[in-house]
Amino acid sequence: MADHAHNLRATFTGASSSSKVKPIGVITRGTTGVNRLRRFDRWCFHHPHVRELATDVAPLALDVGYGASHTTTVEWGRWLHRLNPDMRVIGLEINPERVLPPQSGVSFELGGFELAGYQPQLVRAFNVLRQYDVDQVEAAWSTVTSRLAPGGLFFEGTCDEIGRRCTWITLDADGPRELTLAWHPWGITTPSDVAERLPKILIHRNVPGEKIHRLLSAADTAWKHAAGWEPYGPRVRWEKARAILIDEGWPIRASRRRTSDCLLTIPWSVVSP
Repeated sequence: MADHAHNLRATFTGASSSSKVKPIGVITRGTTGVNRLRRFDRWCFHHPHVRELATDVAPLALDVGYGASHTTTVEWGRWLHRLNPDMRVIGLEINPERVLPPQSGVSFELGGFELAGYQPQLVRAFNVLRQYDVDQVEAAWSTVTSRLAPGGLFFEGTCDEIGRRCTWITLDADGPRELTLAWHPWGITTPSDVAERLPKILIHRNVPGEKIHRLLSAADTAWKHAAGWEPYGPRVRWEKARAILIDEGWPIRASRRRTSDCLLTIPWSVVSP
């Protein structure tokens, strides 16, 4: 049977930011797995703005569309509680049958992109919009970002089934700020392999003439030029390839800490459709 899950559509117009009556969104497949979002969790934990938001009075983080299992929401909660034990972490699901009792310091409620009337500092929605029509993405973004607390961030992305390849867009009240690509060092042959898990708004844009295709092609070329570092492992090879990209003028935000993941974070304007 053909899989039409990527054609889901929701109604985003006319919803009140304070409404707790009707969640905005469509029930998705809801599949997940243990540590599936670990690459995002680690990155999020070390993000300077996230750390700043965690010091707000009564900080709140929402995980929208956590799916049929609470696993990834609880895992994110553990990371966030290391930043601030008093941070509230809530998983929102549009399917009432998936709403669970509180556990492991995390609570669960009925809700969708309207954020159940909350005004959080942090919002995450992974592997949700990839199941929607692409022309619904920006409406979903606006619905969430209009409800953020001052200075709040929204992370929208996708990953493969076991979390080896993961990508996400960081947004604030003004819209998308940057794109991050993250992958297991031994999980790819070339950096462009991560393209299969690009966010919905970009995944069909990886064709010649588009910005994202230009970036991934440049990354593959830099990876090839860094082949001499392969004996030191793919993590070191990617560090050298990323340095080549920076030397070529790509405005990549390089982490000052040594990470177990391969990361590429770049301003949204560089890759926007």
